[in-house]
Amino acid sequence: MRDGALIGPVIIAIGLVLAALCFAVVGALLQTADGRTELRLERSEAEIAQLRSGLDRLRAELRDAEAEIERLQEDVALGASRAPGAPLPAVTGLATDANTGPDAPQVVGEAEDLPPTEEMTEEMRTAKARFNRGITQPGNRVMLEILGHPRSSYSTDCQPVTQPGLKALLETRQMGPIRVTMIRPALDSLQRILDKLQAQEPDIYAALGTAGAICARLIRGSRSAVSNHSWGTAIDVKLQGQLDGFADGGTQFGLLLLAELFNEEGWYWGAGYRREDSMHFEVGVETLRAWQAAGLL
Repeated sequence: MRDGALIGPVIIAIGLVLAALCFAVVGALLQTADGRTELRLERSEAEIAQLRSGLDRLRAELRDAEAEIERLQEDVALGASRAPGAPLPAVTGLATDANTGPDAPQVVGEAEDLPPTEEMTEEMRTAKARFNRGITQPGNRVMLEILGHPRSSYSTDCQPVTQPGLKALLETRQMGPIRVTMIRPALDSLQRILDKLQAQEPDIYAALGTAGAICARLIRGSRSAVSNHSWGTAIDVKLQGQLDGFADGGTQFGLLLLAELFNEEGWYWGAGYRREDSMHFEVGVETLRAWQAAGLL
């Protein structure tokens, strides 16, 4: 009986030893598993960070590609909206002895001073690099982000603005020789331009006309690109009742002087388009952002 009495405690002792060994083995296994799991997690997090960085780069490239496609669509649509005029002869510099006289084409913008002319509508060639410096052409993506859609649907014909917020910003003013409907910050800016023009070039000021400002529509020739005229931030001008020839590579002399004043106010000049549209001026992205930050939009 005494031997039988010892069997129970011995079994219990053996069980406790085995349990301790099991706990030690399981603990070691769990510790190893946790280390491996943590290592795998660290590697996964590093891979995810790399994937996110690559995704951000792809998104940035996609935005750039979309902006370029948008500009190309607008250029194509602008090209379809009006027939191009006859191109001017190719010129690489100012008129020389081999190419002189009253009918010789001239290059404007490569020299510090403008060449002399007597006619404000005389066609000149312009060096585009001189203009629109630091001014970004506003595409539809920027316009929609800042001002939203002017209306719910569009055609290639002018239609009224129906968006309440934008409609409340519109105003019609008689500004010297022209009557214009645009958003108020654009009108204030345009007034400053016209004041300078009147003081510096009174003949051009008196001859100034407009071919339109507010006009909610698609760019003619496009099914999706909305004209910047739709937001009341663009204006087409003419001199002595004459429109500048579209996409002919030339620009009326008077528009060159106007372009300098528009650029000073942060407006983008349409002569910078791939297909030149020198009569067109629109508020640049930087100016729109500044107005937005100031609570003017």
